Amino acid sequence: MREINLDRLRTLVAIADLGSFANAARALHLAPPTISLHVADLEAQVGAALLTRTRGQVRPTAIGETLLARARRLLADASQALDDVQRQVQGLEGRVRLGASTGAIAHLLPQALETLARDHPRIDVQVAVLTSQETLLRLADGTLDVGLVALPQPPTDGLVLRPWRRDPVLAFLPASWQAPARLTPAWLAERPLILNDASTRLSRLTAEWFAAAGLNPRARIQLNYNDAIKSLVAAGYGATLLPHEATAPQPDPRIAMRPLRPALWRPLGIAHRAGDIELATRHVLDVLWALRAATIPA
Repeated sequence: MREINLDRLRTLVAIADLGSFANAARALHLAPPTISLHVADLEAQVGAALLTRTRGQVRPTAIGETLLARARRLLADASQALDDVQRQVQGLEGRVRLGASTGAIAHLLPQALETLARDHPRIDVQVAVLTSQETLLRLADGTLDVGLVALPQPPTDGLVLRPWRRDPVLAFLPASWQAPARLTPAWLAERPLILNDASTRLSRLTAEWFAAAGLNPRARIQLNYNDAIKSLVAAGYGATLLPHEATAPQPDPRIAMRPLRPALWRPLGIAHRAGDIELATRHVLDVLWALRAATIPA
């Protein structure tokens, strides 16, 4: 059987609701012969009469009633589908898939999501915890819409990558330690260290910072979860190097923060696919872009 045309179902519903072919023709702005053609086409597809015509009244048959019940649901579903799509096209609602590292998710992303929930409550942001490389791969294959990635990254065809933030990396150490105002690679290399694992860009940044001073200290433990690292620092297990955003809350009082000498920075970028961007994704990008910042040490 050929697929039933929604226009023909709409005609059948209009006839049943208005009681005549003529009334349905006027309501749908169709010629009366077109109304008759729609009904004949439906009856030919079904293989049975759908309407009875007696004394100027048009009523559905039992089979017609069954089809009408389904037709009303189909038309309502089709209308709702169009409304949902239109709302997404207009940026009033939608789903945005975002990839970011635990470092960005810990503090920066919650700020963005709070603003988005206030200004665009019908936009659903689905967050995946990924490395920068994983984020870029998933952006390229279309399974993500926005990515927060460590910089630098090589150019990728079809993706736009813009510098977003440049936050200082600071030393976090037990407050009970006696430490100078600024910490050097040599001073830290002599202490127990808790560092990000080797899969992260921050791990490479810190390794390069130590290597520039001719050092290659071995971490006491490696993790990829900054809050867990800070908990270990608070417990006196060791020191760590982590980015610190200017608006981030102060850490546990058992933790002291010190700037580094030479200074070290964690640059982040925002990545998305090139070309047309859905409005829901644009709203997310705008909120994230409002969080761009750079803190320049004295």
